[in-house]
Amino acid sequence: MSERLIRGPLLHCLGEPDKDEAAVDYQPDALLWVQNGLVHKMGNYESIVKELSPTQLSKVEDCSQYLMVPGFVDCHIHYPQTEMIAAYGTQLLEWLNSYTFPVESGFKDPAKAAAVSKVFIDQLLNNGTTTALVFCTVHPESVDALFTEAQKHNMRLIAGKVMMDRNAPDNVLDTAQTSYHQSKQLIDRWHGVGRLQYAVTPRFAPTSTDEQLAAAGRLLAEHEGVYLHTHLSENVDEIEWVKALFPKAKNYLDVYDQAGLLGKRSVFAHSIHLCDSECERLAETDSAVAHCPTSNMFIGSGLFPMQRLQDHGIKIGMGTDIGGGTSFNMLQTLADCYKMQQLKGNNLSPEQSFYLATLGGAKALDMDDKIGSFAGGKEADFLLLDPNATDLLKFRTSHCEGWRDLLFVLQTLGDDRVIAQTNVMGVAH
Repeated sequence: MSERLIRGPLLHCLGEPDKDEAAVDYQPDALLWVQNGLVHKMGNYESIVKELSPTQLSKVEDCSQYLMVPGFVDCHIHYPQTEMIAAYGTQLLEWLNSYTFPVESGFKDPAKAAAVSKVFIDQLLNNGTTTALVFCTVHPESVDALFTEAQKHNMRLIAGKVMMDRNAPDNVLDTAQTSYHQSKQLIDRWHGVGRLQYAVTPRFAPTSTDEQLAAAGRLLAEHEGVYLHTHLSENVDEIEWVKALFPKAKNYLDVYDQAGLLGKRSVFAHSIHLCDSECERLAETDSAVAHCPTSNMFIGSGLFPMQRLQDHGIKIGMGTDIGGGTSFNMLQTLADCYKMQQLKGNNLSPEQSFYLATLGGAKALDMDDKIGSFAGGKEADFLLLDPNATDLLKFRTSHCEGWRDLLFVLQTLGDDRVIAQTNVMGVAH
Protein backbone atom coordinates (compact mmCIF):
# COMPACT_ATOMS: atom_id res chain seq x y z
CA MET A 1 0.00 0.00 0.00
CA SER A 2 1.30 3.45 -0.93
CA GLU A 3 0.80 6.16 1.64
CA ARG A 4 1.55 9.83 2.19
CA LEU A 5 0.93 12.01 5.23
CA ILE A 6 1.20 15.77 4.71
CA ARG A 7 0.82 18.43 7.37
CA GLY A 8 0.12 22.07 6.67
CA PRO A 9 -2.52 24.71 5.96
CA LEU A 10 -5.29 23.43 3.70
CA LEU A 11 -8.10 25.10 1.75
CA HIS A 12 -10.90 23.60 -0.33
CA CYS A 13 -14.57 24.13 -1.16
CA LEU A 14 -17.40 21.92 0.04
CA GLY A 15 -19.96 23.74 -2.12
CA GLU A 16 -20.43 26.97 -4.06
CA PRO A 17 -19.41 30.00 -1.95
CA ASP A 18 -21.87 32.36 -3.65
CA LYS A 19 -24.70 30.10 -2.46
CA ASP A 20 -23.35 28.97 0.91
CA GLU A 21 -21.27 31.04 3.33
CA ALA A 22 -19.98 27.83 4.93
CA ALA A 23 -18.83 26.35 1.63
CA VAL A 24 -15.13 27.09 2.18
CA ASP A 25 -13.17 24.86 4.53
CA TYR A 26 -9.88 26.37 5.69
CA GLN A 27 -7.74 24.49 8.20
CA PRO A 28 -4.56 26.24 9.37
CA ASP A 29 -3.04 22.98 10.62
CA ALA A 30 -4.41 20.02 8.69
CA LEU A 31 -3.25 16.49 8.03
CA LEU A 32 -3.89 15.06 4.58
CA TRP A 33 -3.70 11.27 4.69
CA VAL A 34 -3.41 9.66 1.25
CA GLN A 35 -3.60 5.92 0.64
CA ASN A 36 -3.24 4.29 -2.79
CA GLY A 37 -3.83 7.59 -4.55
CA LEU A 38 -7.06 8.44 -2.71
CA VAL A 39 -7.87 10.74 0.21
CA HIS A 40 -8.11 8.40 3.18
CA LYS A 41 -8.68 11.14 5.75
CA MET A 42 -8.30 14.87 6.06
CA GLY A 43 -8.81 17.06 9.08
CA ASN A 44 -7.26 18.88 11.99
CA TYR A 45 -3.79 17.54 12.65
CA GLU A 46 -4.20 17.10 16.39
CA SER A 47 -7.39 15.09 15.86
CA ILE A 48 -5.94 12.66 13.31
CA VAL A 49 -2.37 12.30 14.59
CA LYS A 50 -3.60 10.06 17.41
CA GLU A 51 -4.44 7.40 14.84
CA LEU A 52 -0.90 7.21 13.49
CA SER A 53 1.67 4.61 14.44
CA PRO A 54 5.19 5.74 15.37
CA THR A 55 6.39 4.62 11.93
CA GLN A 56 3.66 6.67 10.21
CA LEU A 57 4.36 9.62 12.43
CA SER A 58 7.98 9.63 11.34
CA LYS A 59 6.89 9.90 7.69
CA VAL A 60 4.69 12.99 8.10
CA GLU A 61 5.82 15.66 5.63
CA ASP A 62 5.99 19.13 7.14
CA CYS A 63 4.51 21.49 4.54
CA SER A 64 3.58 24.27 6.92
CA GLN A 65 5.16 26.86 4.62
CA TYR A 66 2.74 25.96 1.83
CA LEU A 67 -1.01 26.00 1.23
CA MET A 68 -2.59 22.69 0.17
CA VAL A 69 -5.39 23.05 -2.39
CA PRO A 70 -7.07 20.68 -4.86
CA GLY A 71 -5.55 20.47 -8.33
CA PHE A 72 -6.87 22.93 -10.89
CA VAL A 73 -9.46 21.85 -13.45
CA ASP A 74 -9.16 23.32 -16.95
CA CYS A 75 -12.49 22.95 -18.75
CA HIS A 76 -11.36 24.14 -22.18
CA ILE A 77 -7.94 24.06 -23.83
CA HIS A 78 -6.42 23.23 -27.25
CA TYR A 79 -3.20 21.25 -27.01
CA PRO A 80 -2.19 21.64 -30.71
CA GLN A 81 -2.18 25.40 -30.26
CA THR A 82 0.62 25.31 -27.70
CA GLU A 83 3.15 26.37 -30.34
CA MET A 84 1.04 29.35 -31.48
CA ILE A 85 0.21 30.85 -28.10
CA ALA A 86 0.60 34.66 -28.22
CA ALA A 87 -0.10 34.91 -31.97
CA TYR A 88 -0.62 38.58 -32.82
CA GLY A 89 -3.38 40.72 -34.06
CA THR A 90 -6.70 39.19 -35.12
CA GLN A 91 -10.17 38.29 -33.91
CA LEU A 92 -11.70 34.83 -33.94
CA LEU A 93 -12.54 33.98 -37.55
CA GLU A 94 -9.40 35.52 -39.06
CA TRP A 95 -7.34 34.07 -36.20
CA LEU A 96 -8.52 30.55 -37.07
CA ASN A 97 -7.53 30.93 -40.72
CA SER A 98 -4.26 32.77 -40.11
CA TYR A 99 -2.88 30.69 -37.26
CA THR A 100 -4.99 27.78 -36.02
CA PHE A 101 -5.69 25.78 -39.14
CA PRO A 102 -2.11 25.98 -40.51
CA VAL A 103 -0.67 24.80 -37.18
CA GLU A 104 -3.22 22.01 -36.72
CA SER A 105 -2.55 20.61 -40.21
CA GLY A 106 0.77 19.20 -38.98
CA PHE A 107 -0.73 16.84 -36.40
CA LYS A 108 -1.22 14.00 -38.85
CA ASP A 109 2.45 13.34 -38.13
CA PRO A 110 2.59 11.11 -35.02
CA ALA A 111 6.09 12.37 -34.14
CA LYS A 112 4.96 15.99 -34.12
CA ALA A 113 1.84 15.13 -32.14
CA ALA A 114 3.94 13.23 -29.58
CA ALA A 115 6.45 16.07 -29.21
CA VAL A 116 3.79 18.73 -28.65
CA SER A 117 1.84 16.43 -26.31
CA LYS A 118 4.86 16.18 -24.04
CA VAL A 119 5.34 19.95 -23.91
CA PHE A 120 1.61 20.40 -23.30
CA ILE A 121 1.31 17.88 -20.46
CA ASP A 122 4.46 19.23 -18.84
CA GLN A 123 3.00 22.74 -18.94
CA LEU A 124 -0.26 21.59 -17.37
CA LEU A 125 1.52 19.91 -14.49
CA ASN A 126 4.01 22.76 -14.01
CA ASN A 127 1.04 25.10 -13.67
CA GLY A 128 -0.95 22.92 -11.28
CA THR A 129 -3.60 21.65 -13.69
CA THR A 130 -4.40 18.04 -12.87
CA THR A 131 -7.60 17.61 -14.93
CA ALA A 132 -8.30 19.06 -18.38
CA LEU A 133 -10.87 18.88 -21.16
CA VAL A 134 -8.82 19.13 -24.35
CA PHE A 135 -9.31 19.77 -28.06
CA CYS A 136 -7.04 17.70 -30.30
CA THR A 137 -7.10 18.06 -34.12
CA VAL A 138 -9.05 16.34 -36.86
CA HIS A 139 -6.33 13.68 -37.04
CA PRO A 140 -6.74 10.51 -34.91
CA GLU A 141 -2.95 10.53 -34.46
CA SER A 142 -3.30 13.69 -32.36
CA VAL A 143 -5.61 11.92 -29.91
CA ASP A 144 -3.44 8.83 -29.61
CA ALA A 145 -0.38 10.96 -28.88
CA LEU A 146 -2.07 13.06 -26.19
CA PHE A 147 -3.67 10.14 -24.36
CA THR A 148 -0.40 8.19 -24.49
CA GLU A 149 1.47 11.07 -22.84
CA ALA A 150 -1.24 11.71 -20.24
CA GLN A 151 -1.26 8.03 -19.35
CA LYS A 152 2.44 8.23 -18.39
CA HIS A 153 1.46 10.63 -15.61
CA ASN A 154 -1.80 8.92 -14.63
CA MET A 155 -3.62 12.20 -15.36
CA ARG A 156 -7.35 12.60 -15.48
CA LEU A 157 -7.79 13.84 -19.03
CA ILE A 158 -10.76 14.15 -21.38
CA ALA A 159 -10.04 14.70 -25.06
CA GLY A 160 -11.29 13.98 -28.55
CA LYS A 161 -10.69 14.20 -32.26
CA VAL A 162 -12.04 17.37 -33.85
CA MET A 163 -14.95 16.84 -36.25
CA MET A 164 -14.88 19.37 -39.09
CA ASP A 165 -16.23 18.76 -42.59
CA ARG A 166 -16.57 22.26 -44.13
CA ASN A 167 -15.42 25.89 -44.09
CA ALA A 168 -11.76 25.12 -43.46
CA PRO A 169 -8.71 24.09 -45.53
CA ASP A 170 -8.81 20.56 -46.94
CA ASN A 171 -5.86 19.40 -44.82
CA VAL A 172 -7.85 19.87 -41.60
CA LEU A 173 -11.18 18.49 -42.83
CA ASP A 174 -12.79 15.09 -42.50
CA THR A 175 -16.28 13.98 -43.56
CA ALA A 176 -19.39 13.18 -41.59
CA GLN A 177 -18.79 9.48 -42.18
CA THR A 178 -15.05 9.39 -41.44
CA SER A 179 -15.44 11.57 -38.36
CA TYR A 180 -18.04 9.17 -36.99
CA HIS A 181 -15.99 6.03 -37.64
CA GLN A 182 -12.68 7.49 -36.46
CA SER A 183 -14.28 8.88 -33.29
CA LYS A 184 -15.94 5.52 -32.62
CA GLN A 185 -12.58 3.74 -32.94
CA LEU A 186 -10.94 6.23 -30.59
CA ILE A 187 -13.74 5.83 -28.04
CA ASP A 188 -13.29 2.06 -28.11
CA ARG A 189 -9.51 2.46 -27.74
CA TRP A 190 -9.33 5.12 -25.01
CA HIS A 191 -12.57 5.90 -23.18
CA GLY A 192 -12.40 4.64 -19.62
CA VAL A 193 -8.80 3.46 -19.87
CA GLY A 194 -7.20 4.42 -16.57
CA ARG A 195 -8.24 8.01 -15.87
CA LEU A 196 -8.84 8.88 -19.53
CA GLN A 197 -12.21 9.73 -21.04
CA TYR A 198 -13.36 10.70 -24.51
CA ALA A 199 -15.09 13.83 -25.73
CA VAL A 200 -17.01 13.99 -29.00
CA THR A 201 -15.59 17.21 -30.43
CA PRO A 202 -17.22 19.08 -33.31
CA ARG A 203 -15.11 22.26 -33.52
CA PHE A 204 -18.06 24.64 -33.75
CA ALA A 205 -21.26 24.80 -35.76
CA PRO A 206 -19.86 26.67 -38.79
CA THR A 207 -17.33 23.93 -39.58
CA SER A 208 -19.82 21.04 -39.38
CA THR A 209 -22.69 20.15 -41.67
CA ASP A 210 -26.03 19.02 -40.31
CA GLU A 211 -24.99 15.49 -41.23
CA GLN A 212 -21.82 15.68 -39.16
CA LEU A 213 -23.57 17.18 -36.14
CA ALA A 214 -26.12 14.36 -36.35
CA ALA A 215 -23.21 11.90 -36.40
CA ALA A 216 -21.87 13.54 -33.22
CA GLY A 217 -25.29 13.04 -31.65
CA ARG A 218 -25.24 9.36 -32.59
CA LEU A 219 -21.85 8.93 -30.96
CA LEU A 220 -23.18 10.40 -27.71
CA ALA A 221 -26.28 8.20 -27.83
CA GLU A 222 -24.31 5.05 -28.55
CA HIS A 223 -21.55 5.50 -25.95
CA GLU A 224 -22.75 6.16 -22.43
CA GLY A 225 -20.51 8.45 -20.40
CA VAL A 226 -18.62 10.16 -23.22
CA TYR A 227 -18.49 13.96 -23.31
CA LEU A 228 -19.48 16.63 -25.82
CA HIS A 229 -17.00 19.49 -26.19
CA THR A 230 -17.47 22.43 -28.55
CA HIS A 231 -17.63 26.21 -28.85
CA LEU A 232 -20.69 28.44 -28.49
CA SER A 233 -21.34 32.15 -29.02
CA GLU A 234 -17.77 33.33 -28.70
CA ASN A 235 -17.82 36.14 -31.24
CA VAL A 236 -20.59 38.32 -32.72
CA ASP A 237 -19.47 37.70 -36.31
CA GLU A 238 -19.46 33.97 -35.61
CA ILE A 239 -23.05 34.18 -34.39
CA GLU A 240 -24.17 35.96 -37.56
CA TRP A 241 -22.40 33.29 -39.60
CA VAL A 242 -24.27 30.56 -37.73
CA LYS A 243 -27.58 32.29 -38.46
CA ALA A 244 -26.76 32.29 -42.18
CA LEU A 245 -25.61 28.65 -42.20
CA PHE A 246 -28.50 27.30 -40.12
CA PRO A 247 -31.56 29.42 -41.02
CA LYS A 248 -33.99 26.91 -39.48
CA ALA A 249 -32.38 27.03 -36.02
CA LYS A 250 -33.96 29.26 -33.37
CA ASN A 251 -30.53 30.35 -32.15
CA TYR A 252 -26.91 29.18 -32.02
CA LEU A 253 -27.49 26.69 -29.18
CA ASP A 254 -30.48 25.25 -31.01
CA VAL A 255 -28.15 24.03 -33.77
CA TYR A 256 -26.54 21.73 -31.22
CA ASP A 257 -29.82 20.96 -29.49
CA GLN A 258 -31.42 19.70 -32.70
CA ALA A 259 -28.50 17.28 -33.08
CA GLY A 260 -28.93 15.92 -29.54
CA LEU A 261 -25.73 17.41 -28.18
CA LEU A 262 -26.90 18.91 -24.88
CA GLY A 263 -26.64 17.12 -21.55
CA LYS A 264 -24.87 16.82 -18.20
CA ARG A 265 -21.54 15.94 -19.89
CA SER A 266 -21.77 18.63 -22.57
CA VAL A 267 -19.38 21.56 -22.19
CA PHE A 268 -19.75 24.69 -24.32
CA ALA A 269 -16.73 26.97 -24.35
CA HIS A 270 -17.16 30.76 -24.14
CA SER A 271 -20.96 31.27 -24.30
CA ILE A 272 -20.58 35.03 -24.05
CA HIS A 273 -23.46 36.31 -26.18
CA LEU A 274 -26.41 34.11 -25.16
CA CYS A 275 -30.10 35.01 -25.25
CA ASP A 276 -32.41 34.10 -22.38
CA SER A 277 -33.82 31.04 -24.12
CA GLU A 278 -30.30 29.67 -24.65
CA CYS A 279 -29.50 30.20 -20.96
CA GLU A 280 -32.72 28.48 -19.95
CA ARG A 281 -32.04 25.52 -22.21
CA LEU A 282 -28.45 25.09 -20.94
CA ALA A 283 -29.73 25.02 -17.37
CA GLU A 284 -32.63 22.71 -18.23
CA THR A 285 -30.33 20.13 -19.82
CA ASP A 286 -27.67 20.43 -17.07
CA SER A 287 -25.11 21.43 -19.70
CA ALA A 288 -22.00 23.35 -18.66
CA VAL A 289 -20.13 26.43 -19.84
CA ALA A 290 -16.35 26.94 -19.82
CA HIS A 291 -15.40 30.56 -19.16
CA CYS A 292 -12.11 31.57 -20.82
CA PRO A 293 -11.29 35.13 -19.76
CA THR A 294 -7.73 35.48 -21.05
CA SER A 295 -8.81 34.29 -24.49
CA ASN A 296 -11.96 36.43 -24.55
CA MET A 297 -9.90 39.54 -23.92
CA PHE A 298 -6.93 38.60 -26.11
CA ILE A 299 -9.05 37.84 -29.17
CA GLY A 300 -11.51 40.64 -28.36
CA SER A 301 -14.56 38.39 -28.13
CA GLY A 302 -16.45 40.14 -25.34
CA LEU A 303 -17.14 40.21 -21.60
CA PHE A 304 -18.55 37.03 -20.08
CA PRO A 305 -21.87 37.66 -18.24
CA MET A 306 -21.10 35.43 -15.26
CA GLN A 307 -23.77 36.76 -12.94
CA ARG A 308 -26.46 36.27 -15.58
CA LEU A 309 -25.50 32.66 -16.19
CA GLN A 310 -25.28 32.00 -12.45
CA ASP A 311 -28.76 33.42 -12.04
CA HIS A 312 -29.99 30.89 -14.58
CA GLY A 313 -28.33 28.07 -12.61
CA ILE A 314 -25.84 27.11 -15.34
CA LYS A 315 -22.76 25.12 -14.33
CA ILE A 316 -19.59 27.13 -14.99
CA GLY A 317 -15.97 26.01 -15.04
CA MET A 318 -12.77 27.85 -15.95
CA GLY A 319 -10.78 27.36 -19.16
CA THR A 320 -7.40 28.69 -20.21
CA ASP A 321 -8.22 28.17 -23.92
CA ILE A 322 -4.60 27.89 -25.05
CA GLY A 323 -3.68 29.20 -27.62
CA GLY A 324 -6.31 31.97 -27.79
CA GLY A 325 -5.69 32.16 -24.07
CA THR A 326 -2.36 33.57 -23.00
CA SER A 327 -1.38 31.44 -20.00
CA PHE A 328 -1.51 27.82 -18.89
CA ASN A 329 -1.64 29.15 -15.34
CA MET A 330 -5.02 29.06 -13.62
CA LEU A 331 -4.02 31.76 -11.12
CA GLN A 332 -3.39 34.19 -13.99
CA THR A 333 -6.64 33.07 -15.60
CA LEU A 334 -8.51 33.86 -12.38
CA ALA A 335 -6.81 37.27 -12.22
CA ASP A 336 -8.22 38.09 -15.67
CA CYS A 337 -11.58 36.64 -14.65
CA TYR A 338 -11.76 39.06 -11.72
CA LYS A 339 -10.84 42.04 -13.92
CA MET A 340 -13.41 41.08 -16.54
CA GLN A 341 -16.15 40.82 -13.93
CA GLN A 342 -15.14 44.22 -12.55
CA LEU A 343 -15.86 45.61 -16.03
CA LYS A 344 -19.28 43.93 -15.82
CA GLY A 345 -19.97 45.51 -12.43
CA ASN A 346 -19.66 42.14 -10.68
CA ASN A 347 -17.33 42.03 -7.67
CA LEU A 348 -16.20 38.39 -7.90
CA SER A 349 -15.03 37.00 -4.57
CA PRO A 350 -11.71 35.13 -4.34
CA GLU A 351 -13.45 32.09 -2.91
CA GLN A 352 -15.92 31.94 -5.80
CA SER A 353 -13.03 32.20 -8.27
CA PHE A 354 -11.20 29.41 -6.45
CA TYR A 355 -14.36 27.30 -6.54
CA LEU A 356 -14.68 27.74 -10.32
CA ALA A 357 -11.11 26.48 -10.80
CA THR A 358 -11.52 23.45 -8.51
CA LEU A 359 -14.85 21.99 -7.35
CA GLY A 360 -16.87 24.11 -9.80
CA GLY A 361 -14.79 22.80 -12.68
CA ALA A 362 -15.26 19.27 -11.37
CA LYS A 363 -19.04 19.80 -11.31
CA ALA A 364 -18.96 21.24 -14.84
CA LEU A 365 -17.23 18.03 -15.96
CA ASP A 366 -19.59 15.79 -13.94
CA MET A 367 -16.60 14.64 -11.89
CA ASP A 368 -17.25 16.16 -8.49
CA ASP A 369 -17.60 12.66 -7.04
CA LYS A 370 -13.95 12.06 -7.96
CA ILE A 371 -12.02 15.35 -7.85
CA GLY A 372 -12.27 18.99 -6.79
CA SER A 373 -11.98 18.73 -3.00
CA PHE A 374 -10.33 16.75 -0.21
CA ALA A 375 -13.43 14.76 0.74
CA GLY A 376 -12.68 11.20 1.82
CA GLY A 377 -12.44 8.74 -1.05
CA LYS A 378 -11.68 11.31 -3.73
CA GLU A 379 -8.65 11.09 -5.96
CA ALA A 380 -5.66 12.81 -4.37
CA ASP A 381 -4.90 15.40 -7.05
CA PHE A 382 -3.62 18.39 -5.12
CA LEU A 383 -1.13 21.26 -5.08
CA LEU A 384 1.26 22.88 -2.67
CA LEU A 385 1.14 26.63 -3.22
CA ASP A 386 4.05 28.78 -2.05
CA PRO A 387 2.97 32.20 -0.74
CA ASN A 388 6.64 33.24 -0.70
CA ALA A 389 7.42 32.22 -4.28
CA THR A 390 8.62 35.69 -5.28
CA ASP A 391 10.01 38.62 -3.34
CA LEU A 392 6.86 40.63 -3.98
CA LEU A 393 4.60 37.78 -2.89
CA LYS A 394 6.67 37.21 0.24
CA PHE A 395 6.34 40.88 1.15
CA ARG A 396 2.65 41.13 0.27
CA THR A 397 1.48 37.87 1.87
CA SER A 398 3.22 38.80 5.12
CA HIS A 399 0.57 41.51 5.37
CA CYS A 400 -2.42 39.28 4.58
CA GLU A 401 -5.21 39.06 7.13
CA GLY A 402 -6.69 35.59 6.89
CA TRP A 403 -7.11 32.97 4.16
CA ARG A 404 -9.45 35.08 2.02
CA ASP A 405 -6.93 37.89 1.68
CA LEU A 406 -4.16 35.36 0.97
CA LEU A 407 -6.22 33.62 -1.69
CA PHE A 408 -6.93 36.86 -3.53
CA VAL A 409 -3.27 37.91 -3.45
CA LEU A 410 -2.20 34.53 -4.86
CA GLN A 411 -4.80 34.80 -7.62
CA THR A 412 -3.77 38.34 -8.47
CA LEU A 413 0.03 38.14 -8.25
CA GLY A 414 0.67 34.43 -8.67
CA ASP A 415 1.95 32.44 -11.63
CA ASP A 416 3.68 29.09 -12.21
CA ARG A 417 6.31 29.94 -9.58
CA VAL A 418 3.63 29.63 -6.89
CA ILE A 419 3.10 25.95 -7.77
CA ALA A 420 5.66 24.36 -5.45
CA GLN A 421 4.40 20.84 -6.10
CA THR A 422 1.75 19.20 -8.28
CA ASN A 423 0.47 15.84 -7.06
CA VAL A 424 -1.46 13.38 -9.23
CA MET A 425 -3.13 10.54 -7.33
CA GLY A 426 -0.85 11.36 -4.43
CA VAL A 427 2.34 11.24 -6.49
CA ALA A 428 4.48 14.37 -6.80
CA HIS A 429 5.37 15.52 -10.33
